[in-house]
Amino acid sequence: MLRRRWDESGVVLCSIWPRQASAPTIVFWQLIAMKQICILTLIWAAANGTPLNVAQRQGSVLSYPTPTSNLATPAVKIVASTPPPAGPGTATWSGNPFSGVSLWANSYYASEVSASAIPSLSPAMASKAAEVAKVPSFMWLDTASKVPLMGQTLDDIRKANQAGGNYAGIFVVYDLPNRDCAAAASNGEYSVDDDGLDHYKAYIDSIVAQVTNHSDILNILVIEPDSLANLVTNLNDQKCQQGQDAYMAGVAYAISQLNLPNVAMYLDAGHAGWLGWDANIQPAAQLFAKVWQQGGSPSQVRGLATNVANYNAWTISSAPSYTQGDKNYDEKLYINALAPMLTQSGFPAHFIIDTSRNGVQPTKQNQWGDWCNLIGTGFGVRPTTDTGDPLADAFVWVKPGGECDGTSNSSAPRYDYHCASADALQPAPQAGTWFEAYFEQLLTNANPPF
Repeated sequence: MLRRRWDESGVVLCSIWPRQASAPTIVFWQLIAMKQICILTLIWAAANGTPLNVAQRQGSVLSYPTPTSNLATPAVKIVASTPPPAGPGTATWSGNPFSGVSLWANSYYASEVSASAIPSLSPAMASKAAEVAKVPSFMWLDTASKVPLMGQTLDDIRKANQAGGNYAGIFVVYDLPNRDCAAAASNGEYSVDDDGLDHYKAYIDSIVAQVTNHSDILNILVIEPDSLANLVTNLNDQKCQQGQDAYMAGVAYAISQLNLPNVAMYLDAGHAGWLGWDANIQPAAQLFAKVWQQGGSPSQVRGLATNVANYNAWTISSAPSYTQGDKNYDEKLYINALAPMLTQSGFPAHFIIDTSRNGVQPTKQNQWGDWCNLIGTGFGVRPTTDTGDPLADAFVWVKPGGECDGTSNSSAPRYDYHCASADALQPAPQAGTWFEAYFEQLLTNANPPF
């Protein structure tokens, strides 16, 4: 929980209660340039005597019931400003933003692998795990407290680039109010009923500050996994109904404010088993175009991200039984069916596909809607621009392999029944925490192998 008040000196005092802290931790923030953008200073004090614990990523989940079709009603349109002219040393991109750059493997995920995985592995498996840590995977900014880590990562990239590298930062923007509205495992820190949209805008402003302060670095962002897809299929859920306007306004605000020369953005577009159905795909295309237009049609939106934290094949020779008659039964079919609909609406039809956990095909899903800690999975194709399809800019690792999708403990907070299904690996800890057995499964079944 974050509470904010002013003192007489113009400093904003933000009291943050970490989930496991017994007393509030007080962090001092400084108001910058009268824009109500707070950045964390180096001066802080903890009332409980310990440093502020940075929350771990809370996972990304996909919920997709029997196909239905709902469209969100847009809020007031935001007029996006034209990106400012690139100054000397400003990173820019044109065409495919993944071309000609190297993706950065962040130290946060590497530390998870080295501290939580490697000590319990055999020497042979430990050597392979060390190679996994070198594969660039996206950093999830799933709480406001993670944004300073973004700054640290960009500092690391700056040093590497100054030493002759050409690296880009890769991040997931993921903190909408009423987040994960149709499931429970990754519920977020903000609620629509508690000024969640205002908190979210402050969160976006803090990301903008990091990007602006590191204008020499290209940032490639995935925007809000699951959010817009939930507005296509899950408006029968009360929490999604309550979050509908905030989702639209929040995403529009994010893409308008992040419309900067050194940013390339991909909105999340679910996956083939969620939005690829005939009843869903056209409404989805219309919704993506609508929120993009509501955000002022920002030029730095490159397209859509699919299969985030999911398991679908990029391409497979025949439809697995669990695809239940969906003619778009892999991601290649899905994006090629979706692209003309996007183009018709003026939305840029380019895609990135998450291959971090799709190395085993067909999967062992009993139902295509089984998303949580699926058994039998393996790491997939490493990040590359060699996709064989002009619509696909890159295969990427959006989901950090080994971070849990959700707990299988039915008495735990944020329990979702999908995580205790017969095809989910169990016992599983809370979403976002390290799941060693799952990491070892991904490593053992990696295709191509490490």
